[in-house]
Amino acid sequence: MKPEIHFLGLSIKTFGLFFALNFAAWGLLAGRRLKELGKPADWAYEMVTVALIGGLVGARGYYLLQNHDSLSIGDIFGGSGLIWYGGLLGGVVAVLAWARRKDFISLALLDLAGPCLALGYAIGRIGCQVSGDGDYGKAWDGPWAMGYPNGTVPTAPGETVHPTPIYETFTIGLLAFVLWQLRDRVRPGVLFALYLVGSGLERFLVEFLRRNEDVLIGLTAAQLEALSLFVAGAVWIAVVLRRQGSLMLPEAQRARRGRVGPPEQLHAV
Repeated sequence: MKPEIHFLGLSIKTFGLFFALNFAAWGLLAGRRLKELGKPADWAYEMVTVALIGGLVGARGYYLLQNHDSLSIGDIFGGSGLIWYGGLLGGVVAVLAWARRKDFISLALLDLAGPCLALGYAIGRIGCQVSGDGDYGKAWDGPWAMGYPNGTVPTAPGETVHPTPIYETFTIGLLAFVLWQLRDRVRPGVLFALYLVGSGLERFLVEFLRRNEDVLIGLTAAQLEALSLFVAGAVWIAVVLRRQGSLMLPEAQRARRGRVGPPEQLHAV
């Protein structure tokens, strides 16, 4: 594990490096999709900026809220601690505020966000793996078990655990790929609903292998949050199926969505 690397006399935190790459990657992906929708590609830079600010505030705020009993006054303004779901909430609020100013609050915005969020999460988990920040799993001696003796949050000498960041990178990376392939094939809003279902299910399952403490009925806080996302996405999909009979667009509409330009159906359920 390499919690930090040294370059030209500078010490760079590997988690911070991949945190930045996360935003850069989904910004590039968002820019490409915006061009496909006939929107200014420069909007991607604005979205990245506001999402970064909102995400940092939300991730840090959620960490402080969950750990307020064990933190000192100095920890509020320093130290480490970022939580994904807090960052997601903060980023969503910030981007929605930006989109309102741009008159772009629509299902197209949500569908754009789905593959971008999945890609960013997959890259962020690489940072967790490389830095050994404590997001690894429970003790395990299986064939691909790993130790993190030099991580930011090291494992005990000789201890091996589930490398859950690797599991999540592969799983959510695959989800990002599938969502991107479906971007012009499914009805408006379905792409984001599939993201909610896929990401919620992945996090719910991987938590059984991680070291987080149970908070309710044998489930961790992350599992309860993930279950909420899964249910929201599943209900959304059920409503679309009931109203439309299919999640997929008819062939003629798929072809129209595949062209550059803002198709009207992107703003309808």
